[in-house]
Amino acid sequence: MKPIFFILVIVFIAGCSTSPQDPAHFRVHNDRTTKANVQVKTSGGFTININDVASGATTTYQDAAPGRIDVTAGIQSESVSPTAFFFAAPNASYTIVVANTNPPTISIATP
Repeated sequence: MKPIFFILVIVFIAGCSTSPQDPAHFRVHNDRTTKANVQVKTSGGFTININDVASGATTTYQDAAPGRIDVTAGIQSESVSPTAFFFAAPNASYTIVVANTNPPTISIATP
């Protein structure tokens, strides 16, 4: 009986742990008064374009491979395209904030 209990405990602990292959999650929040288009380049080699993020809006979460994430924002009526980067951890969540600053900037927040 004890070996079965021991095996069940091991399986339970293994099932609850976070795999290093779990994706990171990010979303975009636009604090500016105009629309923003955000390009996210993931460490997995993918580019995700999130277009027409309205003023004050927050998008749904997207998955990305853990590692370096490069972000560029194109902002309506602005000649400056702010950039930022961060290192995403497995199973972590991030909010990319297009800040209402002059010149425009991008910051990364964790909930």
